[in-house]
Amino acid sequence: MSNIDNRLIVPLDFSSREQATKLVETLGETVSFYKIGYQLAYGGEGLALGSELIAAGKKVFFDLKLLDIDNTVAKGVEAIAKTGASMLTIHAYPQAMTGAVSAAKGSGLILLAVSVLTSMDESDLMEAGYDRDVESLVGLRAFQAKEAGMGGIVCSAHEAALVHRMTQGKMAIVTPGIRPKGTKGNDQKRIATPKDALEWGATHLVIGRPISEAANPKKTVIQITEEMADADLSEPDG
Repeated sequence: MSNIDNRLIVPLDFSSREQATKLVETLGETVSFYKIGYQLAYGGEGLALGSELIAAGKKVFFDLKLLDIDNTVAKGVEAIAKTGASMLTIHAYPQAMTGAVSAAKGSGLILLAVSVLTSMDESDLMEAGYDRDVESLVGLRAFQAKEAGMGGIVCSAHEAALVHRMTQGKMAIVTPGIRPKGTKGNDQKRIATPKDALEWGATHLVIGRPISEAANPKKTVIQITEEMADADLSEPDG
């Protein structure tokens, strides 16, 4: 279809395979890229469904946020790489990233370093024991991810321009917390519209509830892709 946009990633945040499959069928050819996270992976046959979507020609992003000793992370990455998945998240800790990068060599899997969750702000970081603000922590983790050889960063759109500059535009910048105009922020704190996120440097947008909870999800996707098409990509200006 003319309005399909491979930069849009739709999460399948459901507890059952049936619910996830229903959304995929509803969206049809308007969406090519899906994200499978904890909820579906652990409770609804998400890994199996992901493999089926890949076999059907869709792209799949396994958002599993791996973190453990480097050998254990490496084994997990090896298993995901065999599925043919396009993306996988790793928490941005140097040893974990180093193990992940080693395990992903030779595959087409893009490893994404999770920087700071979009549900967190400065007060949340302070409560968690960090002595950095959001921007400086994202910057540190982006630098470490680049040094480790990771393929991309997960961050808020508000830090996308910073990450774009730090990585010279050579890494994927995946931004959750995207809310089209007129939709609720839900539990996200550092949100942005699709147009703004792309103009600030994002390469991929994760948009979940505004689509899955819409009265007409397919129509909503088309509206979002039209908004994305209006973005001026000449230079990130966030």
